[in-house]
Amino acid sequence: MADEPIGNGPVHLTLHMGPKLTRPVPAEVTEALLSAQITSTAGERSGFQLAFDLTKKGLIARRLLPEGFFDPKTRVIVTTSVRGIPTVVLDGLIVRQEVGASNQPGQTTLTVTGEDLTLLMDLEERTDRYPNLAPSQRVERILAKYADYGIDTRIIREQVQQPPREQLRVDYQTGTDLQYLNDLARANGYTFYLDPGPVPGRSTAFWGPEQRLGRRQHALNVNMDSNSTVDQLTFAYDGTAREEPQARVQDPRTRDVRLLAQPDISPLRPPLGRRASPALKRRTLSGTAKKELGQAEAEALARAATSADAISGSGSLDVTRYGYVLRPRELVGVRGSGVTYDGDYYVKSVTHNLRPGSYQQNFTLSREGLIARSGTVRP
Repeated sequence: MADEPIGNGPVHLTLHMGPKLTRPVPAEVTEALLSAQITSTAGERSGFQLAFDLTKKGLIARRLLPEGFFDPKTRVIVTTSVRGIPTVVLDGLIVRQEVGASNQPGQTTLTVTGEDLTLLMDLEERTDRYPNLAPSQRVERILAKYADYGIDTRIIREQVQQPPREQLRVDYQTGTDLQYLNDLARANGYTFYLDPGPVPGRSTAFWGPEQRLGRRQHALNVNMDSNSTVDQLTFAYDGTAREEPQARVQDPRTRDVRLLAQPDISPLRPPLGRRASPALKRRTLSGTAKKELGQAEAEALARAATSADAISGSGSLDVTRYGYVLRPRELVGVRGSGVTYDGDYYVKSVTHNLRPGSYQQNFTLSREGLIARSGTVRP
């Protein structure tokens, strides 16, 4: 690829910005974009950093920056198009701006840093009570407050039912909405994140188990000569990652204490490897004896599921060579790494690195076992 502006090369990039409702930025802003880095990780807030050329007489320095066009809380939406297929890779808010002035012509830059729209849910601490509402119903009530930002919801009912009984307990929130949403997700072995798109201005807040079923993305090929699509790929097997949780509950009438059976994690983590890694650690969960049976079972299931991924992979790819934008929090197949590590993986995180003439992605993969369960991988 030649050194063309990011927005004009084989990979097309568009920027929308605004206070809440966004609009396409002036062409001079896109042309001044020097680099963009966007990171999306399962269960964590996405972050971004955009760097612009701050030419002294340019539109940004002369008018947009003084008028507050790049001020904190300004909404930014980034869409990339590969082979004419657009993908919204970011819908977030600016948190910080930095200007690096230089005596060298063309070296003065404006850098803005930000986070995805879940930042809105983390700005104000509040206390609230949720009588007779199950965890998923509490999530639904909280997320309804953010519909003005085009946030739709996809909420999966918890695997272990915990029917609310106001006469026995009322659940309280103390802290920000985001902290409470993440606490509820962890307690049920779930994840919470915001998925931008499918069109600029819309996004989906997902609360549920990691999505490990459904159609795979196009395969990551390594060590396959001209068919290779990945520059490098490294795998690791951490034998101490997986835990066997020990949870005890007490019968409130007889005061008898019993140990819960080991939970079946397959509803939360459908197996991707044929030979599952064994749990070398045993962890005793504290405080479960004083909880209701459903809460204790959910906590044990969550610990067993979230520690299951002993196999991890990391690598990088050139998007124009791969031909697609690798999406985080979905499945992808791997070919060419050998019998032990080929097969399907969950894409744990993706970092987009865009520069003039270059679109690279760094990624991490995970699964719970070795050896592919199927002899075929989607090309």
